Amino acid sequence: MQADYVIVGAGSAGCALAYRLSESGASVLVIEHGGTDMGPFIQMPAALSYPMNMSRYDWGFQSEPEPHLGGRRLATPRGKVIGGSSSINGMVYVRGHAEDFNTWSDMGADGWSYANVLPYYKRMESWDSGGHGGDADWRGKSGPLHVTRGPRENPLFQAFVDAGKQAGYELTDDYNGRKQEGFGPMEQTVYKGRRWSGANAYLKPAIKRYKCEVINAFAEKIIIENGEAKGVQVSRGGSSETIKANREVIIAASSINSPKLLMLSGIGPAEHLSEHGIDVVANRAGVGQNLQDHLELYLQMASSQPITLYKHWNLFSKALIGAQWLFTKTGLGASNQFESAAFVRSKAGVKYPDIQYHFLPMAIRYDGKAPAEGHGFQAHVGPMRSPSRGEITLRSNDPREAPKILFNYMSHEKDWEDFRTCIRLTREIFAQDAFKPYVKHEIQPGDALQSDDELNGFIKEHVESAYHPCGTCKMGRSDDPMAVVDQDTKVIGVDRLRVADSSIFPQITNGNLNGPSIMTGEKAADHILGKDLLPASNAEPWINPDWETAQR
Repeated sequence: MQADYVIVGAGSAGCALAYRLSESGASVLVIEHGGTDMGPFIQMPAALSYPMNMSRYDWGFQSEPEPHLGGRRLATPRGKVIGGSSSINGMVYVRGHAEDFNTWSDMGADGWSYANVLPYYKRMESWDSGGHGGDADWRGKSGPLHVTRGPRENPLFQAFVDAGKQAGYELTDDYNGRKQEGFGPMEQTVYKGRRWSGANAYLKPAIKRYKCEVINAFAEKIIIENGEAKGVQVSRGGSSETIKANREVIIAASSINSPKLLMLSGIGPAEHLSEHGIDVVANRAGVGQNLQDHLELYLQMASSQPITLYKHWNLFSKALIGAQWLFTKTGLGASNQFESAAFVRSKAGVKYPDIQYHFLPMAIRYDGKAPAEGHGFQAHVGPMRSPSRGEITLRSNDPREAPKILFNYMSHEKDWEDFRTCIRLTREIFAQDAFKPYVKHEIQPGDALQSDDELNGFIKEHVESAYHPCGTCKMGRSDDPMAVVDQDTKVIGVDRLRVADSSIFPQITNGNLNGPSIMTGEKAADHILGKDLLPASNAEPWINPDWETAQR
């Protein structure tokens, strides 16, 4: 088997790449180990807690025991299905802050500043605010990726935004537009009541329209001869075969599997590869390093009114919601229920938001477990720019064995300080008048926990990943010893090989990573095709004029 371009991974970036490369007339083969994404557990937005916890759709990775979290192993779900993690995620759509991308550029990712990436966000989006306001001039209208807003009918969604305003924070009509900072509506990749994954937006149209094919196989290593990538060795049906790339191989296998595949192919830290008996093709010290993630806590409040989603937390109500969705694609099943959000700054002197909120009108965990308290609601809160860095390393040279994942979470004192700030700021928001009709008492952490030590104990036990791993094949300048790919996403030291997914982010962006991952695939496609890049934008994003002296 052969094609002009061979892409490893049918995830967020891989699907966008497949569409844009095949749109040019080239032939594209996408290698995906996971199976079909069809079925209500994936396509129904409200069912999001199911696919993430199903081995059929998830690689099932876990971190190593985390030394600063008492040896806890944290779940690290990654999509093993058509659409990758965009088929099992929470469908929250965040572009990232303008300053995130300017930081990328400052770190050596030349040509990836906000002015450079904004045109790609506009190209990829089909944005519909549903009449709920927003910055139309900053948004795309005809791209493959549909971005919408939930109905926000539950009064708690508005109470959260009103409480933010009462606490003195900014409001924003569109955190993906000119102004990220503030409280306002949250956006989701949902279209006509269905999850609008990378597969639905990009891959399926590419297969229908162009020379694009997906093969179900397990990628074992990149075949490299004389410093050139020639193809990909895969196993399927119990035997190994090589899929030949006439032009290039592009790895888009996630921030966990992309560095693993590079190392299995002889690209990575020479000493580490030699330990596992792998011949060194290119000594790149940065492969697998620079691992970053977002952590978050749920602050849960008991509700004094029976208006939360808990009233639907029974088999009869779930069946009705499921039936309505199956037949009409409407109702509660058609939203991820994250319909209000906020981005705020933790203190004066922080230039742009470093804390994110998701608000949910129910108290529940990602694994679908509700607290015994019954009616409640919660804010997911976490810092955006942890200084902690981890690594992905090989456990062995067996491609079937999961890599070692060590995030090194909470390894800096700043992490603990930031999380204590998150808890205290959130308590202040829930104490505002807008929540007076609804708050009964605090479920988690609970009023008894107030001191730094008490809060640290709660954080250590309860902090969870927001499932935003990235950074393990860092993009940078060719003379940066820790860079893995250059500004064109080419692997430094190997020809005809690229990486294009969240692993190339030099630094984690604000918010959820699905949007930036798709943008990376979109922009990388133009680099790969040698096209003129979209003209840089002159749009000036909003920065709080008092950021140096005020927290809000």
